[in-house]
Amino acid sequence: MELTEEEMAILDLERAWWLDGGSKHAAIRDRFGLSGTSDDQLLGVVIDDRAALDYDPLLVRRLRRARLECRRVRHGGRPTEERTRL
Repeated sequence: MELTEEEMAILDLERAWWLDGGSKHAAIRDRFGLSGTSDDQLLGVVIDDRAALDYDPLLVRRLRRARLECRRVRHGGRPTEERTRL
């Protein structure tokens, strides 16, 4: 299955939003009309797609790691950097 144009555009924005110097959520709202929450949900679905990994493996792996770390912290686990220091 291939990514849609919108899914590729979301990954492209995620990769480079900070180059514009503005807020990520403002860029998402301006370009896609999505709230931050809706974007996070859509991004979560996109990065689970194998086609996204084929499209931009470095970005997708980084986003998956960041998501996993947030889940660990949210659910009471220690962040990775704390575990490695012990």
